[in-house]
Amino acid sequence: MESNQKNTKYQSPYVPPGQTIFYVPISNKYMAEAKEYARLHSLDKEMPNTSLIVKDDKVIGRGANGSVYHQTHECERVKRHIPTGEGYELCEGCHPKNHGEGRAIQDAKDRGHDVSGADLYMWGHWWCCEPCWNKMIGAGIKNVYLLENSEIFFNKKDSENIIGHQFE
Repeated sequence: MESNQKNTKYQSPYVPPGQTIFYVPISNKYMAEAKEYARLHSLDKEMPNTSLIVKDDKVIGRGANGSVYHQTHECERVKRHIPTGEGYELCEGCHPKNHGEGRAIQDAKDRGHDVSGADLYMWGHWWCCEPCWNKMIGAGIKNVYLLENSEIFFNKKDSENIIGHQFE
């Protein structure tokens, strides 16, 4: 399995003690599948993302982020200029129940799979929030893989981000 642990250009806003994020290129078959799943299924049009749960070299769960809430309501977090990773409880559309990590875990469980020891591949974000880390740790997820250079590609603060052009 291709993976590398690296120092990124930006410090991840949250990584629990004892946890590590690994990085893979888009040529990784699971990351490529996660990208395509995000393109087809994410309801968040600005920051589409997806998580895949992989165990024994097989995808056992998939989950895309977003909800239809932002289509008809203004995001309270945006209105208040709340930084990324904070205030999810203030906006129905941003609530962790709408994040891909938890949805992928639940999808795997709904299909009768044990996710303990499985890996999670996420395309479309450069870090995982605390509620999602808690879900992953509680479910027994072994490793978390993000796209190489995700801290640039999916970071609104980086001038070289690909936000709005993720699927080009």
